[in-house]
Amino acid sequence: MGESVSGVQRFLNGVERVGNKLPDPAVIFLFGMLFIWALSWLMSGLSYDTIDPRTQAPIVVTNLLSGDELASFLSNMVTTFTGFAPLGVVLVAMLGVGVAEHSGFINAGIKRMLDVTPKWLLTPSVVLIAIVSHTATDAGYVLVIPLAGVIFYAMGRHPLAGIAAAFAGVSGGFSANFIPSAIDPLLQSFTQSAAQIIDPVILVNPLNNWYFTAASSFVIIILATYLTDKVIEPRLNQNTPVDGDLNDLPSFDTLSTRESKALTWATIAMLAGIALLVAVVWPADSPMRTPDGELAQFTAPIMRSIVPLIFLLFVIPGVVYGYVSGTFKQSRDVIMAMSKAMEGMAYYIVMAFFCALFIAAFSKSNLGALMAINGGQFLKELGLAPSVTIVGIIILTGFVNLFVGSSSAKWALLGPIFVPMLMQLNISPDLTQVAYRVGDSSTNIITPLMPYFPLVVVYCQKYVKNTGIGTLLSMMLPYSLVILVVWTLFLLGYWALGLPLGVGASYVYPAG
Repeated sequence: MGESVSGVQRFLNGVERVGNKLPDPAVIFLFGMLFIWALSWLMSGLSYDTIDPRTQAPIVVTNLLSGDELASFLSNMVTTFTGFAPLGVVLVAMLGVGVAEHSGFINAGIKRMLDVTPKWLLTPSVVLIAIVSHTATDAGYVLVIPLAGVIFYAMGRHPLAGIAAAFAGVSGGFSANFIPSAIDPLLQSFTQSAAQIIDPVILVNPLNNWYFTAASSFVIIILATYLTDKVIEPRLNQNTPVDGDLNDLPSFDTLSTRESKALTWATIAMLAGIALLVAVVWPADSPMRTPDGELAQFTAPIMRSIVPLIFLLFVIPGVVYGYVSGTFKQSRDVIMAMSKAMEGMAYYIVMAFFCALFIAAFSKSNLGALMAINGGQFLKELGLAPSVTIVGIIILTGFVNLFVGSSSAKWALLGPIFVPMLMQLNISPDLTQVAYRVGDSSTNIITPLMPYFPLVVVYCQKYVKNTGIGTLLSMMLPYSLVILVVWTLFLLGYWALGLPLGVGASYVYPAG
């Protein structure tokens, strides 16, 4: 066992050293844009027989270093940034989540759910709450994971097993969730932009993977529960005794009377809001439906309102909880909660600036279309089964995830290649996106470049002093490998049965 852990630790340290040599994602996008400029200049003088499906004419590579294109780049830089779809999606959603988080509503809700859970349901409940915490972005990392360790220890179980179970749910099952969250429209916006390289009028629904991710939640809960209770915790009990300074551990307390009252009123407010929404969309002539009465179509106002609805779903109960609990005493406190949420988004805004410029250059140069069409033709000539292609995307994404931790940053880089290329094989953007999400989630928990990985090591050190990367990796590696294999097989089986991936989604893109 010791030699195995040592070998894994050496491998992980090597990955970390290589990963630390990579530039920041924002710089990667900048270098990528400059590379696209140079490549467009080199390839613009050539002629191609490749037919552009958008114009039915031979594709032409645009020289982005010409005087006209450089002038256009400078004059449109601001609108290219402000018109970057993922930017508004994330910021609006985070305004609402910030109110719910800083008011204490999210923390109180998670504590209440864990507090009323019987011991025999502890592990699956921890994983379930970890999965649901994705709705509140990073809340799972900063609340569910450390709290799970406290609860496991308070109930006489190994605290590192609780941390491992929560980490597997929060990060390993990142793309599994019963509840739509901001990541859904975020990835959708990248997918739609990539798909429009081939089909300018195509629309991708923000909930195009929801049915699959909801079903995947059961898969992650079952796998993480079995591995925690039957594999990880027995090994921890045998080889990893608790020797931390228990006096420094957070206390296992319940909600105060005032917090319980605030949580009750906030929950009532949330349920009332949901009931009001149902009442508004229920009539056949609802203004939230399409003119022909459809709800699931992307053109329906309800589907175009997913992000504002996420905002309201959190801001209303957050405000109610804040005032009843005393966290908010005046309207300025609500605004300050939103401001704090935006402070945490500063890095994303910087990354989005360079990402927007890169994607605009990639699209305008026509290099993406040229690569996609020729790549699709190459794959067609190979004659690989579509299922083999999908498995390849999952494995490749999982590998890239070891070096680039941000889900949106990776999809911004890979989406413009994967989506159009597979559309040429009649594989829909919805299926390509869901394959990406499976690969992206599976290796999160063994990715040292993931910002919260070192934080989880610190959580473990509160209970086991000599916890290091190898200790955490030895715990999480079984989760990662099992989730990767089983989740991939689940996707293939789900696909074979023809079950719907999500709202308005399909498996096949009808080329031509």
